[in-house]
Formats: sequence, C-alpha cells, structure tokens
Amino acid sequence: MSGRDGGGGGGGGGGGGRGGRGGGGRQGLSAGWRPVSEADRISIAERLEQFRAANDVKELTFEAGLSNHDRAVVHEFCKKMGFKSKSHGKGEARRVTVQKPAGGHGKDQATTTPLSFSAEAQMAVVDLFSRFPATEEEILEKERIVEPCEITVPKSQRRGKSTGSRNARFALPADIAKQVSQMASRLKSSPALQQIAQERSKLPIAAFRDVITSAVENNQVVLIAGETGCGKTTQVPQYILSHVWQQGKPCKIVCTQPRRISATSVAERISTELGEQIGDTVGYQVRLDSKGGKHSSLIFCTNGVLLRKVVGSGGHSQGPNGDEGLNDEPHGLDATHIIVDEIHERDRNADFLLIALRDLLPLRPDLRLILMSATLDAELFSTYFNGCPIVRVPGFTYPVRTFYLEDVLSMTQNGGDVSNSQAAVPSLSKEDADVMDEAISTAWLDDDFELLLQVVTDDPNLRLCDYQHTLTGATALMVAAGKGRLDDLQLLLSLGADRSIVSQDGANALDWAQRHGHEEIVELLANYKDDEKMPSIEEAEMLKKYHASVDQEEIDVRLIERLLLSVCRGSIAEDTGSSQNGAVLIFLPGWEDITRTRECLQASPVFGNRSQFLILPLHSMVPSHEQRKVFQRPPPDVRKIVLATNIAESAITIDDVVFVIDSGRVKEKSYDPYSNVSTLQTAWISKASAKQREGRAGRCQPGVCYHLFSRTRAAALPDYQLPEIKRTPLEELCLQVKLLEPNGRIATFISKAVEPPLDLAVRNAVLLLQDLGALTTDERLTDLGKQLGSLPVHPSTSKMLIFAILLNCLDPALTAACAAGYREPFVLPMAPDQKKRAHQAKQELAAAYGGYSDHLAVIAAFDGWEAAKAKGHGQEGQFCSQYFISGGTMNMLAGMRRQLQNELAQKGFIPIGPHPCSLNAKDPGIVRAVLATGMYPMVGVFLPPLPNGKKAVVQTSRGEKVRIHPHSENFKLNRTFSSGESVSNDLLLVFDEVTRGEAQVYIRNSTLVKPHPVIFIATEMVVAPLNPSEEVPMDVDEDEMFIDSEDEDDLKPKPGPDSAEKRQAECMTSPDKGVAVVIDRWLRFTATAVEAAQFYCLRERLNAAIFFKIRYPREKLPLLLAASVYTIACIFSFDNVPPVPQPLYASNPKSTNRSDLQSWFQGGQSQSPNGYRRERRQGPISDRDNGHGKSIMQRASSSPGAPVSRERYVRQEAKSHAQTSGGRGSYYSPPESRQKGFNNTGSGRGLYSKRPKGGAG
Repeated sequence: MSGRDGGGGGGGGGGGGRGGRGGGGRQGLSAGWRPVSEADRISIAERLEQFRAANDVKELTFEAGLSNHDRAVVHEFCKKMGFKSKSHGKGEARRVTVQKPAGGHGKDQATTTPLSFSAEAQMAVVDLFSRFPATEEEILEKERIVEPCEITVPKSQRRGKSTGSRNARFALPADIAKQVSQMASRLKSSPALQQIAQERSKLPIAAFRDVITSAVENNQVVLIAGETGCGKTTQVPQYILSHVWQQGKPCKIVCTQPRRISATSVAERISTELGEQIGDTVGYQVRLDSKGGKHSSLIFCTNGVLLRKVVGSGGHSQGPNGDEGLNDEPHGLDATHIIVDEIHERDRNADFLLIALRDLLPLRPDLRLILMSATLDAELFSTYFNGCPIVRVPGFTYPVRTFYLEDVLSMTQNGGDVSNSQAAVPSLSKEDADVMDEAISTAWLDDDFELLLQVVTDDPNLRLCDYQHTLTGATALMVAAGKGRLDDLQLLLSLGADRSIVSQDGANALDWAQRHGHEEIVELLANYKDDEKMPSIEEAEMLKKYHASVDQEEIDVRLIERLLLSVCRGSIAEDTGSSQNGAVLIFLPGWEDITRTRECLQASPVFGNRSQFLILPLHSMVPSHEQRKVFQRPPPDVRKIVLATNIAESAITIDDVVFVIDSGRVKEKSYDPYSNVSTLQTAWISKASAKQREGRAGRCQPGVCYHLFSRTRAAALPDYQLPEIKRTPLEELCLQVKLLEPNGRIATFISKAVEPPLDLAVRNAVLLLQDLGALTTDERLTDLGKQLGSLPVHPSTSKMLIFAILLNCLDPALTAACAAGYREPFVLPMAPDQKKRAHQAKQELAAAYGGYSDHLAVIAAFDGWEAAKAKGHGQEGQFCSQYFISGGTMNMLAGMRRQLQNELAQKGFIPIGPHPCSLNAKDPGIVRAVLATGMYPMVGVFLPPLPNGKKAVVQTSRGEKVRIHPHSENFKLNRTFSSGESVSNDLLLVFDEVTRGEAQVYIRNSTLVKPHPVIFIATEMVVAPLNPSEEVPMDVDEDEMFIDSEDEDDLKPKPGPDSAEKRQAECMTSPDKGVAVVIDRWLRFTATAVEAAQFYCLRERLNAAIFFKIRYPREKLPLLLAASVYTIACIFSFDNVPPVPQPLYASNPKSTNRSDLQSWFQGGQSQSPNGYRRERRQGPISDRDNGHGKSIMQRASSSPGAPVSRERYVRQEAKSHAQTSGGRGSYYSPPESRQKGFNNTGSGRGLYSKRPKGGAG
C-alpha cells in the first residue's frame, strides 16, 4: 500500500507504553501522522468494515508487503473498532491478522474480600430472623418454576373485529360538510389566508396534488420521495384530508415525525394555514405535551408515540386487581391514514414501526400508509413494501457552489507548502528549553526516551524534533542514532527530523550512528530520501503534501482559519458571486473540536475582534439563551460565525447562512455487539449528510459550501448513515416486540426490518432481558417483563423504579431515570476559569449525597433546582447560574418525572401525590442501592494502577479493563492497594455503559457503592468452602457446582463428585465457619456461614417482594416481606460508602460553597440530603407508612422522630398489617407466591441462589 517502508517495528498500534492522542500513554506516532495515502486508508477502512459485517467470518489476514506505517494504521483502526490485531512474520512476509473479540476477556483473580454487616445492620438482621426465621421451604426447596404472564392475542391480529365503536370516533357526514364549509368561508374572508394559499400554490409539490391523492386512493402504500423544501411535510396531509372530506367520507390521519420539535412546529404551521387554533382540526401528541383530542382529524406525533399506540393496541388483559392493560389510549390505531415522514433518517422506532405496519396492512385493508422520504433511498423502501408506487417531487433550493479540499488548498494558496510557515524551529521560553535539554540528556545518559518522545510528538507542527541541546547541540535524531534506537529514529524521521543538522563537534546523526557501530541505522540514514519535500503544483501532489503535514484523523483548525480569512476578505466571494456579508456555518464533530476552533479564532488578531466577528457555538449542551443567539441577525458590519455539530444539518435552519465549511466528520455513538460496548468516535459523514450540509447554504439565497475532504474521500463516503437499529442496544426494542407479538420469536420479528441488525445484537438484548427477569429462557414474557415494557424507559430503569418504590426512595430514582432517558442538566462553559468553577459546582452537588457519583450530582442538582423554584423571586435562575445548570433541561426533566410518576400511579404502584414513596429519598446509602439496581449488570472492581500511573483502572464483569472518563466525578478516584492484593471488591463501581472512544475504553457516569446492593440484585450467588485446598477455582472446574455461563438455557446446579457435594454440604455445618460467597461467578467474598445464609434468605424474600408488587401493585406487602425489605433497607443505609471529605471552596470567593448549597434547600420542597444524617441511627423509614406521611417508627414512638426500638416497631407493624390485611396471619402470601419460587437452591450442596430467568427479580 504505502510507497514508503520505514522498516520493521514502528507499527503495530504501538507497544512500548506510548499511546496516541487522548489515550493513556503514547504509542509512538499516531495513525493520523503516518505517511499512508488517503486511498490506502480508505481501502483499509473498507476491508475492516466488510469484515465486521460478515457474521460468519471471525478472522481477517492482510496481505504481506504492507509497510510498518500501513500496519500501524491497521492496528489503530482495529483498536477503534474493537478488533484484536497482531503482526506476525519477518521482513517481506510480515502480515497483520485481525480477529473479532470472542465475547469475553480474561479476568484478574479477585482478592477475596471479607463481607459482613455493620453493627447496626447486624442488629436489624438478627432481630428479623429471630421473629421471622428462615423456613425449610426457603432454604432447602429445590428448583421452583415461575410461569410467564397470561398471553392475549393483540387486537390488531384479531379478524372480524367490530368497527362500531371505531366508526363512532369519526366525524359524521353532516359534520364533515360543516367543516368543509367553514374552511371555505374562512379562506374567502381572510386576506392573510388567501396570501398563504397563494404561497402554497407555488410550492413544487402543488403540481403533484392530484397525482398524490389518486395514488393514495388506489394503493394501500404510497411512497413520496421529495427533495428538501418541496413542501411534502406540510402539504400532503392537507391534500389527503381535503380529498377525503370532499367525498363526504370520515378521515383521521396520524402523521409521525422523527423529533418532537418537528411534530409540534408542523402541526402549528398547518393550523395556521387552515386558519384555526392548534387543537381543533389539527393536533399533536408528544412526550409531556399534547393538543387536540379524539375529534381532531390530523394528529402529529413522534415515531415513538405511534409505536406505543401500535404496541398498546395489543390490549393486554387486566390484572387480578382490575388494573388497566397497556393500552390506555382510547382510540388506539383507529386511523384511516398513517403518514411516516423522514423515513430516510432511519431511527430505530421508525424501522420497528415499518415492520409492525407492514404486518398490520393485510389485517386492515381500509388503512392507507404514506411514506415520505428523501429521494436517494426511495427504491429501498419501495422494495420493502412490495414495489409500492413512488411519487417523485423535485425540491427548491438556491444554487450552492461546492468545493473540495483540493480547491480549498488552492484558494488559500496553501498548496501543501506548509513547510514555509512551520519548518523553522520555534524559539522556546527558558522553561520549555530547560525541559527539552533535560529530555535529551535523560535519553542519552539513562537510555530513557519516554519524556523526549512525548514532548516531541505532542505537537509535531512545532518541529521540536530539530531542537538542539543548549550545551552540546545534540538533537533527538542524533541521540536515537547514537543509542541504536531504530524504531524511535524512524518515528523522528517521519516527523520530518532534519538529518543535516550538526552538533557542537560538527557531527550529524549519520556520524553519531557510525561512531557507535549501529550499522542498520547507518544504512537507513544513508539511503533515506526526503521525498516529501519535493515541490509539485498538481492536485494529487498538493493533497499528498498536505496530508503528510497534518494529522489526518484530527480537524485542521488552522486550515479553517485560513479559509475563513479568505472568505471574509472577499477573495472567494468575488469568484463565486455570493454575498460577502452572510453568516458562516462550520460543521465540526463534537464539543472538543468546537472549543479548539473557537479558541483558535479568538486568539487570531482578525477574528478575535468582537466588533467585527461574532463567534457562536451551537451544541446541545450550550445554554439555551446562548443557542438563541445563533438565530438572531448580527449588528451591521458584524459577521456571524457559527460552530455547530450535525444538529444544524436538518433540525434547525439559520436563515442568514451563505457559507458552509464542512469538516466531513461527525461524533457518532454506536454499539458493538461483539464486545457489548458502546462506541463514541469521530467518523466520516455519509453522502446524504454531505448533501444536507451543502443545502444549509442555499435555503434562503445562493451560497457556497467548502468540504474539507478530497473528491476521492467524497466518492468513498457511505450513501447513508448506518440505521440506528444496527448501532444501538436493543433491549427496549426486543421487549416491545414481545408486547406486540407475545407468541413469536424476537429474532424472527426483527429479521423483518428493512436492514436488520446482527443476530448477536439481538441475542445480547435477550440475555439481558432474561437476567432482568423480563423473559423466560424460552422467550416468554413474564409479569415483570410486561410491567417493565409498559413504562417509557429502559427495562433496567423500569426495574429500578419498582425497587425504589419498595425501598420508599422513588424521588431520586425518577430523576435518575429521566436524566438517563433525556440528558444531564449541566452546561459546558467556554472560558477556562468557568470550566473550573463548573467542575467544582458539580463536585459540591455530588458531595450533598456523599460524593463519588455522577448520578448523585444530577439528583442533588434537581433537588436544589426544585427548592429554588419553590422559593420564587428569580431564585431558580440564580441557582442555575451558580451551578452551571440548564433551566430548560430541568423543566424537561420535571415534566418527564411527572409523566413517569403518573404512569406509575395509574398502574397502582404508588398513591397520587407530590412526593409518593420517597420517605427515604435523602438516605445516601439507599439511593446508591437504587442506582445500582438501575445499572446492573454494569458493575466494576478496582485494579491496581498501571506502572507509573495514578488513575484508577476498573475491571468489568466481562473482563474489560477500562478507565474512568476525565469528566466523571470519579476520575481522580484511586484505591490504595496493599501488598499482594490484585483486585478490590470492598468498593464497587456501577456505571451506565462502557464506551470505546478514540484512544481508550472508558466509563463516563459512575457511582461508588458497597458490595451489599450488588449481592441482593445479582443474578447468581454461590456459597463454597473457604479452605484454599478445597475451594473451587474461579476460572476452571466450575462444573462441579454449575455449568458454564454461556449455556443460557440451563444454569442450574449440576451434580459433581460425591466428595465435592460432601465438602459443599459441610461448609454450612457451623454458623461461624468461614465460607466463600461468589457473586455472578466473578465477585468473591468471605463471610461466616450464618451471614451467607442470611444474605441468601434475604435475596429470596426480596425477589418475593418484587414478585408480589408486580402481581398486586395496589396491595401492601405481607408482613414477612415488608419486614424483610425494611431490614434490607437498613443494610443499605448503615453499610454505605464513607462520604467524601467536604470540599473547601471558601478560599475562592467566587466559587460555590457548601453553605450556599444548604441555603438552597431551606424553605423549599426538597430537604437537604445531608439533613438526614441527624436521624440516621434510626435506620430507613418503613415502606408501610399507609400514606400518612409518617414512618411506622415515628407513629410507634411517643415523639415523632425519636429513636424507636425494633421490638416496638415490629409490634406496631403487625398491628398495622392486621388492619390492612383483614386479620390474616403474619405470614400471608397468595397461593401462587408459595407455590412458585424465586430462586434455585442446591439441596445438600451448600447454598446456590440463582434467579431463574423469568423470575420476579
């Protein structure tokens, strides 16, 4: 591939402990700086993409003959894609072999960690078992069976459905005639409507009105392919409505949009065109907001809302207590027409919706489906719907002239001749010169090149590789030659190190190599040619030189600056005929690139002049008041420069943009099913996105677009972005599939997608749903799964909410659930001093709940905002400003919380009220346990830091070794390891997801927890002998106790040799005997036999409580289960993570401080989390408060809030239970909860606690 072969050892993605930009340690020259041609990079990327797409191919070997730089690029690309790569062979036969991950990693042997209860928790546990001892049924009963929920056939799949009630929801012919008459009257009497009608008639789609209505009338499915700006979104629904009404027929149209802002704005626009108020003929329904009702004839909604209508039309049967099924929408799918707009955007809800609608059409021959899309992929969707007719509509945009990188280099007179401005070695400050002198001396005297190579490669544009030592005149190249460091010498040469420089004694690098007898280096230096410095004026040579001078994997902000200078000086505008005064829109991948570009421009003597240039970032995390400036016209003689991500492609329109600068990159979040991790990486855009970006310059007037990539790269771009269904986890989707089609296989249903995801992605999702208890091993839906799927959040989050209700800790769980489903409320300031203050503010918020948690920071932020809002007088805005919080995001989270709370109340899980089931909401230990439930099985343990490293290394349950993201509150968290300790289990980290970034794998949002919550919610718990000579190894011979975890259909205890069974039975013979407790086959603890038995029994009872709550949401827990849940809450409360030392902000008068934070909670609805500490020795508040707002403990005491003995508490609890359960005994549970179990046990073999897949918990 590459014409240059610098020898052996420099590639391979870098060993030697030096990593690329943004990673942990340098790994030699980064892939972007390697002298590999653009065509070769494209070829390598395409081969790897083809390899990833081939399900049955596990290994790829590149041909021999690749240079070391080619191989380095292969290794780097593999690292970003999650593949394993290795070079093998020598010389000309050296090859690179690439393998897909096997699905797991080797885990470091965990250090066995003592596990016990605190004194307070132990008292609660002892008291519980003294009054409610473990029964033989709980401890020794063999495998129990949990049946799935009752299955009902969806209404959408029932033939012969009565249409009487359905027809009653449509307007009668007389009403239709009246509405048509009123519309005609309004149009005749309103000049404004006449003007609107005239403008509508000029739209490109107006000429196709009759064609569209005729096609819809004669075909069940019609595809309208229209260019941007043709008018299809606003006009097609009106054409259909008018056409049907003119025939005197009823019409109800449901039209979907991919985003809520589109659904609401389009509905409002059509209402204006009809001369009505929103909510009459036209309405909308999106999350948290709706206008219009059952009498509206045209409803706009998001894809997700319509999908839930489709799923809800399955009409699940009512529960035992008469609670409503999933479909509480009165009209369900009672529509005559469904319009799915913008289907080319390919979000996962839209793809799922198309599957469901295609299956529904044969059952609803009266239904008409209209698909609307961009023109490029129309045939794909037409084929999917059996060759449905396509109506093609041209669009209207102003002409846009398009230029590529070759053109930009010529325009800016760069021509790749960057050496003119960068060849000279820069003058350094004395401090920097001292660093370089020390680095060169250390490399020569100590043979330690680490510091030298790090400094030289940090910014190759500075050409520090040619810096000469102050005393000796030696350069890095001379030292590498004299020491025989072939790999490092090749790296320096690739950076452009000058071989002709001589030291104080007159020797160059070649002389140094000859003096010390390094013949291989002598030969390399003697034959090395500086071919990259040969001048050329042709485009190919220009591109080659340019690519050799920059990091091809990074955004070249200097080129952007030069191009902007040319644009603003008018030299380019004159050539293109465009207005010189228009705004400039620059597309960048992410926030880091926006920040770098903004800082570069502000440092410029030209663009730093605020009286002439307005530089504005546009990013989802920018405060809303800053975002609004983007849409405002600047003052006269001031040019607006907008730095935006792909949010500006289609979601918004900036009407004064004339120039677009397109970096060609996007920060893309994806999902790798092979390693089961998310990815967040910079990727090349698609051809469709490039076209959208061009169009931004021509929406309102003629414009110009500059793509900062070559025509070769443009031709190699994918046609479209990968569909979301192929790049996201599928748990929510798979659960919705079971709700829609209970009797079918999930994989079979999803395989019917336009472009189905990998089978492995579906299997991963199904396994997680089985671990959560939502599905049985044969994919039948359980009662728990039915409830988890009925809430509009991830299944794990739904389970967290139910767990929080049991623990009386719902408020923080609602906040965490909504933030996970929407976004964090924190904003990103631009100024460096503001960034530091924002970080301190977030630290302070997290410290309110004990610290060490990103999720607790969000919870505390919402609590403080809610309290500030309740105070009024502008306190809300002041709080947001002080803690760098987006008020708009907070309002959205508050609305989502209300919606989620209402849904829980409708299902009977909670009473109606402002803060239900939240008496323990300020207990940090219980809150952490609730969060752990929502993130399980994302659990990690701490490993010792890498050599010379200070940052924590975390090992996940799959064996990945990951870092903590620098933006996390736990970034600087590091545990001290004792001698011989390899893995720490005493503190665990729970997190949202593992993400593979540009240079490393990391976790971003995490919370530190004690092991106790994980033990209670884990899938599996095993008790084994502790004696090292008898214990079962963690990585081999586990079959004596259970079969390998990859067999998903049978994870039950397996009989082993008699000696093994005897040893495991003996481990429980003495209460004080030490035993090993193994959680999920990787977390290893020690405990006494009685403590292990208590944990085991409490797990059983917790699962029973969850099962009871799912089946009987409106019933109080039986006394046994209520007391057991209370005891578990005591354990969480008393055995909590030690709080972080309170930060001292008083030293900075401008920063936030603890007294400020406490003041926000005073007088508001939210109590300060730290206020709970005064009462903490009481333990948590019981779930059985009977809605009176007081805990049982408070009602049982002579004075509210005073400590209460456990004996008095249980007596009062029994009395309360007798009153609410009709005098039933103290151990009442419905028959099925006694007959059907919640865990497996291995009789006679020690304890084995395994939630059966499909169980309650």
